[in-house]
Amino acid sequence: MGLFVAEGPKVIQELFEAGLEIEALYVADSELFADRCPVVISDKELAKISFLKNANNAIAVFKIIKKKKLSDENLTVVLDAIRDPGNLGTIIRLCDWFGVEQLVCSEDTVDCYNPKVIQATMGSISRVNVSYVDLSDYLNETNLPIYVGLMNGENIYKQKLAKKAIIVLGNEANGVSENILKIATNKITIPRFGNLQKTESLNVATATAILLSEFKRTIEL
Repeated sequence: MGLFVAEGPKVIQELFEAGLEIEALYVADSELFADRCPVVISDKELAKISFLKNANNAIAVFKIIKKKKLSDENLTVVLDAIRDPGNLGTIIRLCDWFGVEQLVCSEDTVDCYNPKVIQATMGSISRVNVSYVDLSDYLNETNLPIYVGLMNGENIYKQKLAKKAIIVLGNEANGVSENILKIATNKITIPRFGNLQKTESLNVATATAILLSEFKRTIEL
């Protein structure tokens, strides 16, 4: 049907301000979004239709944003089989923060319109173009350098980074799949600085934040 659910006044307000078209709006507080003529229901009724463990006091149904055509003009983040909604939502928000307008996901990555993803984006879903594609086909067709984040790649802090590039991050448990690794032009890692070197890995959203920060720091100087 091309619809998605957003919960909470802050997220809903951001989506309103982004100009998204609304289909339905339910509130437990009659003063919330009064100018939008919401349907006022009880807290108990709101809890029944909420996707959250602790329901907020407003739920809205919006039309899904029309996707833009993929381009090779700027920095692009690519996700290979990310499964956790919180991770995807955070990564979408990170893309928004660092000015990355395009996020490309494998077809087995969690749906960006999953209610938990929407909640984690805090409205950034309206400013980042998220597409789902066959990653092998997409990466084989690009002329941009492809940087893949690994545990055993080259030190990110010692690399000359391209302004127009693709950054690939992989599944929370298994990392980037072998077929994608074969396509990579650059394999990079965030080095561990701890004395014991015991930390197994970084959360994928945390790794995304560090990599984007370093790319932007380097190419914007």
